[in-house]
Amino acid sequence: MPNIKVMLVDDHRLVRAGLKRMLLEADDLTVVAEAGSGEQALELAPISRPDVVLMDINMPGIGGLEATRRLVQRSPDCKVIVVSMYVDEPYPSQMLGAGAVGYISKDAVADEVIDAIRRVHEGRRYVASDIVGQIVVGSSDPAAEATPFDSLSQRETQIMKLLLLGQSNQAISDQLHLSPKTVSTYRYRMYEKLGIANDVELMRLAMRYGLLDDSGAISQTVHSRGGRS
Repeated sequence: MPNIKVMLVDDHRLVRAGLKRMLLEADDLTVVAEAGSGEQALELAPISRPDVVLMDINMPGIGGLEATRRLVQRSPDCKVIVVSMYVDEPYPSQMLGAGAVGYISKDAVADEVIDAIRRVHEGRRYVASDIVGQIVVGSSDPAAEATPFDSLSQRETQIMKLLLLGQSNQAISDQLHLSPKTVSTYRYRMYEKLGIANDVELMRLAMRYGLLDDSGAISQTVHSRGGRS
């Protein structure tokens, strides 16, 4: 089992201490550095060389958003997971757009934090299901230009978001507490409504309508007008 090096970035010592205690439950995780600000994180990252960074948002100085942007630019192999009390938009979209590959709440239990770290270390993304729901309803302007995505139900839109984040059927199943078969049913129903055949075509369609930028970051423009799951 690989040893995953983790850096904790939060301006509250008690929060860092709580996260550190959580991570002690996993034999494959090691906390290699702690930072109380974004500036300190940028100073420590080249020295401690973490694989994964747990990043707060609201901190003195440059804060978590700019720290994430600079950290990802300087160390592309370093994966940033946001751990924040802010789960409503625009925070998730802003942080994911800055280069974070994970987003969980400070209320998350130890198992979820550890699972998120392992997943992003494997090259996947992890966004907690309640936060994905916030991203899905992030835009509800009735004057917005109609798109093919307006025909999707809220659940189909939620699954589409997770697919665009690179999640597998099993990962989506785990996050949304659905069976893999149910996820597949929603997935192919969504394909049928959008007139596409696979995830590659989904990504192209999402980029065409501005749901994804050139870097693959999700925008805030997608919303669902469907009332049923």
